[in-house]
Amino acid sequence: MDVYAKLKELNVSLPQLPAAGGIYKPVRQMGNCLYVSGQVASRDGAQVFPGKLGAGVTVEQGQEAAKACALNALCQLHNFLGDLNKIKGVVKTLGFVQSAEGFSQQPQVVNGASGFLREIWGEDGVGARSAIGVNQLPGGVSVEIEFIFEI
Repeated sequence: MDVYAKLKELNVSLPQLPAAGGIYKPVRQMGNCLYVSGQVASRDGAQVFPGKLGAGVTVEQGQEAAKACALNALCQLHNFLGDLNKIKGVVKTLGFVQSAEGFSQQPQVVNGASGFLREIWGEDGVGARSAIGVNQLPGGVSVEIEFIFEI
């Protein structure tokens, strides 16, 4: 299965490489695992559905924001590896969802990223996962996700 062909089939293209927002490595390899730093919900430099889930941002919009985080991770991985076909699958997803008081659907929001990665790698695209509600995220983005991939 060719990842790039699958992306084309899904009518998805990799965005511009996100700019670094601090002092860190976007991707760090340890053994056969690639640790991808937190990717925020942005596309080509513009935020995707900023704000708080449950207070102006819907679950469906949050899912699109989570998918944008996954796409940014793929962009970082493509830049690091040169070829997304080297990836075997997802080991872990850690999602942070900026949430209004009482909002408890963080898992459904992060499904936007998990479902997208499953479309690419099948069951190998589904790893262990946590979805955590937070009061605030950098720049007011609605979702930030970090990943661990296996190569």
